[in-house]
Amino acid sequence: MFETVHPIVGSLDLARSIDFYTNKLGFELAFQDSADNPNYVGLRRGQVLLHMQFQYDYEMSPIRLRFRVADADELHSEYVKRGVAITEAGIQDTAWGSREFALWDPDKNALTFFHFLPTS
Repeated sequence: MFETVHPIVGSLDLARSIDFYTNKLGFELAFQDSADNPNYVGLRRGQVLLHMQFQYDYEMSPIRLRFRVADADELHSEYVKRGVAITEAGIQDTAWGSREFALWDPDKNALTFFHFLPTS
């Protein structure tokens, strides 16, 4: 019955967030509610569509998102080349069978990118 989910990520500064997600993380701006001063936008990379909305400070509640990707090592290399700050843990294999790395966006939303490790 369920097909997909489109989380809404809060942002204190939507222009700054659009810049980070497009220029640093490689997303494209899929839509925006206003050309002049957008309050609600969509950001797409591959099959992932994030919705993002301006929030006042008192409305903000950072979230954690996990993105399943084809190759976490390749994406990690891409982000390092783009100057994206990755968490100190770097990229690593986990006890739950994934290879992953994490970072924070400018609004302190935690983003983890992973692929499953082959099972033996």
